[in-house]
Amino acid sequence: MNSENELFGVVPIIPTPFTENEEIDEDALRSLIDFAITSGIEAVCLPAYASEFYKLTDDEKLRVVRVAVEHAAGRIKIVAQSNHPSLKIAIKLAKANVEAGADVISLAVPRIFSLPEDSLKVYLSDFLQSIPETPVLIQDFNPGGSSISVEFIKNLMDENPNFKYLKLEEPLCAPKFDSIIQTTKGKIGLFEGWGGLYMLELIPIGIRGVMPGLAVSDILQRVFNLRRNGEHAKAFDLFEKVMPQIFFSLQNMELFHYAEKELLMARGILKNSIARKAAYIPDPSSVAYIKELNQRVIDVLNDESWEIKPLETSLSKE
Repeated sequence: MNSENELFGVVPIIPTPFTENEEIDEDALRSLIDFAITSGIEAVCLPAYASEFYKLTDDEKLRVVRVAVEHAAGRIKIVAQSNHPSLKIAIKLAKANVEAGADVISLAVPRIFSLPEDSLKVYLSDFLQSIPETPVLIQDFNPGGSSISVEFIKNLMDENPNFKYLKLEEPLCAPKFDSIIQTTKGKIGLFEGWGGLYMLELIPIGIRGVMPGLAVSDILQRVFNLRRNGEHAKAFDLFEKVMPQIFFSLQNMELFHYAEKELLMARGILKNSIARKAAYIPDPSSVAYIKELNQRVIDVLNDESWEIKPLETSLSKE
């Protein structure tokens, strides 16, 4: 496995942009990749939950990865999510993404129905062994219960050298993160999801990075660096500026799609905030509040004291 594929810092999820008739907008997708590159981000992930992967056909899932890899052209690492509750289809997706040139393959633990860890072990082990030369990031998002156990993680790592990263997104997870790091001797790079909401608690423990939405990724990269460098007060001050937007949008996954794309519009990166139906239709009060929250994020970006590099985008030049 190539050491150049190491992941560190903020690895945002690229949302899937759609046209008015809900077709994938490839030009807009390329703009999102450019935005990540210009922001100083070293890796991005797609198509994940925040990409509406569950609304894409298998061909579309492969297509967005292929477009991202081709447009990135080595300027940024591409983590290709290959989710499917069927192991057979997940492996097919993963192999196609490897062939397309993805740097890392990601897989969400299947959580449509509750499964014992023995069943999950077979699923994940067979997946990992199907692409033994490619580093894999496993995501466990389980709103209905606990994520995979520390013992499970250790055994999976011992048996599969390409299991390199783990993304968890659950509250009160600091003791578990610490236990994973100690048990695996730091061999598994831990990433925090859920918009980065718990990042300030987890950075001192030793997480490898954060996987939030794209729209605030440059701000959270600055927070991550400040916290790691011991500038704790400044890290808290900056994080507190954007936390209301993150917290409000994460109340509902479909609401998150709307708020995320609205913020990308406000930043001049996207032309619309269309999500595929079924989609969250915000009431007028929520529309106004999201606009207000997003404007507060824009105000942070316009404040030069935070030293966040201003962006020039194709839309801002129009």
